[in-house]
Amino acid sequence: MLLIGPVSYLLLSKPAKGVEKTFPLLSLLGKILPIYKEVVSELKAAGASWIQFDEPTLVMDLDSHKLQTFTDAYAELESSLSGLNVLIETYFADVPSEAYKTLTALKGVSAYGFDLVRGANTLDLIKGGFPKGKYLFAGVVDGRNIWANDLAASFGTLDSLEGIVGKDKLVVSTSCSLLHTAVDLVNETKLDKEIKSWLAFAAQKVVEVNALAKALAGHKDEAFFSSNAAAQASRKSSPRVTNEAVQKAAAALKGSDHRRATNVSTRLDAQQKNLNLPILPTTTIGSFPQTIELRRVRREYKAKKISEDEYVMAIKEEISKVVKLQEDLDIDVLVHGEPERNDMVEYFGEQLSGFAFTVNGWVQSYGSRCVKPPIIYGDVSRPKPMTVFWSSTAQSMTARPMKGMLTGPVTILNWSFVRNDQPRYETCYQIALAIKDEVEDLEKAGINVIQIDEAALREGLPLRKSEQAYYLEWAVHSFRITNCGVKDTTQIHTHMCYSNFNDIIHSIIDMDADVITIENSRSDEKLLSVFREGVKYGAGIGPGVYDIHSPRIPSTEEIADRINKMLAVLETNILWVNPDCGLKTRKYSEVKPALKNMVAAAKLLRTQLASAK
Repeated sequence: MLLIGPVSYLLLSKPAKGVEKTFPLLSLLGKILPIYKEVVSELKAAGASWIQFDEPTLVMDLDSHKLQTFTDAYAELESSLSGLNVLIETYFADVPSEAYKTLTALKGVSAYGFDLVRGANTLDLIKGGFPKGKYLFAGVVDGRNIWANDLAASFGTLDSLEGIVGKDKLVVSTSCSLLHTAVDLVNETKLDKEIKSWLAFAAQKVVEVNALAKALAGHKDEAFFSSNAAAQASRKSSPRVTNEAVQKAAAALKGSDHRRATNVSTRLDAQQKNLNLPILPTTTIGSFPQTIELRRVRREYKAKKISEDEYVMAIKEEISKVVKLQEDLDIDVLVHGEPERNDMVEYFGEQLSGFAFTVNGWVQSYGSRCVKPPIIYGDVSRPKPMTVFWSSTAQSMTARPMKGMLTGPVTILNWSFVRNDQPRYETCYQIALAIKDEVEDLEKAGINVIQIDEAALREGLPLRKSEQAYYLEWAVHSFRITNCGVKDTTQIHTHMCYSNFNDIIHSIIDMDADVITIENSRSDEKLLSVFREGVKYGAGIGPGVYDIHSPRIPSTEEIADRINKMLAVLETNILWVNPDCGLKTRKYSEVKPALKNMVAAAKLLRTQLASAK
C-alpha cells in the first residue's frame, strides 16, 4: 500500500486562502499523525505486509528543523508500524547527505528507495554506508522518460550494490512511479521500427525491472540482454540521431550572450512609432475556440479524406472569421486564432527534424486531462518555414498588427520526452536555433509582432536551489537566441502560464522580451505583489484580466477594477490588457461577450486617464 508520507504531505501543502503565508505547516504534524496511525491499523487488519511512504521532499533543500521533523514523525509512528515492512521512497533527484543520514536512521523503517537515474550522488552515499539488514529499492529504470534502459550498465550498478547491501536485501525498481510515461509500446504500430527499438513505455519498463532482477538471481535472459545491447548501439550510431551542422551551430552558442542590440526602452519607442498603439493596448494570447467543425476538418485532412486545397480553404475561412471578430470587437493587436494547430508543442514538433510521435502515448497531466508528448530522439532543425504562410495570410486580411505565434524552445523541451544522450541545454539550444529561423522569416514576411510562448519555463526548474541558477541561465539564454537578430521595430512578446513566477521574476526580466503576457487572475493577483515590493520592470506587461479556464463572463466593471489595481503598481505606458491564456477550450458564446467587456474596460480606463491629465 502506498501513502504520501506525513512530513511531505505537510511540506507540499499550502495555507488556505485567508491564512498567513508564514503559517508553520509542520506545526500540524501532531494533528495528522493520529490519522496516519488509524490508516496503518486498518491496513494491517486488511492483511497488508508492506507499506510505502512517499517522502519526495527529502530530495529538496531542508534545514535541520525540517529534517528533525522526519525523525520525530517516524519515532511517533514506530509502534503503529510494528510488524510491517515499511519502505520510505524518494525520487526525482539526489538525496542530500544530511537528508540521507536522517532517512537511514528513521525508526520503524525497513527499506529505502532512491532514484538512481537522477541520483549519482546518492549512489555514492549508499556506497559510503548503508544500514545493515535494511532493504535497498534501487531505482535504476527511468520512470520519467521513455527510453529503453541500458541493461548492461544497470546490471553493473546493481552488481556493485549487491555487495554492499546483501543479495537478499537488494530490490530492483523504477526511479519513480510509472505515472509519467506512456502505458504500452505495443500500441504504437506506426512508429519507425528503429526508433521504436530504442523505447520502453511503462509495460516494457516492468519487463526491464524483471529481467534485471532475474539476472541478479543468476537467471539472465541472454537473448533479451543482447537485443537491448543492439538497440543501445543502434541509437548511438544511427545517422538519424546526429546532424553535424546542428551540433556545430549549437556548440558555438556556449559562452555567448545573444541579446538584442539595443535596450528595451529604445525598442519600445521604435515599436510605438511603427505600431501606433493606444495606451492600455488590447490583445489575446493566441488561440480561439476550436469548434467541432474545425476539429473535423483537421481530422479529415490528416486521414486524407479531403484534399490540401480543401483544407487550406477551410482554415483560411476560419482565420477570416477570427480576424473579423477581433476587428468588430476593436482589439488592437490581433491573432489568427491557430485553427491549424492541434497542440502548441506537437504542431511544431511535426515540422522539425529529430522528433517522433506516438498514436497512443498518452500521459496524465492533471485530473482527467492527458497529453501526448512528442519524442525528441535526435538533433533538431527546421527543414522549412512552419507558420509563415498562416501568419502572413492573416496579416493580409487586416490593417491592424497581427501577431506571429510560436512556442518557445524551453516549453517545447519541457513538454516533450527528451533524448537522454546529451545535456538538456544542448537540445534546447538546437530548438532555439530552429525557432530563430522561424522568427526571422516571420519578420521578413512583414509580421511586426511575434509572440514566443514560454508557458513551461518554470516547469523545468530543478528542485534544489543550488541547481536552479544554471537551469535559468541556459533557459533564458535559449529564449534570447530566438529573437536576438530582429529589428528594433519588431515587437517580441512572450506568454507564461501555469506557474508561480514571483521567485523567478528577475530571470523573466532577463529574457528581454518587449512585452510579457502572464497568467494572473487565477493566482489572486500574486504577481502584482512583486511590483508592490519594488521590482522594476521597464518592458510591456499584460497580467491576465480574466480567467479563461472558467465559463463565467466577467463584467466590464470587474475587469476595469482589475486594471486599476494593476495601474497602482505598473506604469500606464507599459500595461497591456489581455485574458489569462489562450481561448482554445472556450465556446464562442463565452469568448465574444468576455472580450467585448475587456475592450470596453480598456476604453473606459483610457477615458478616465485622459480626463485626469
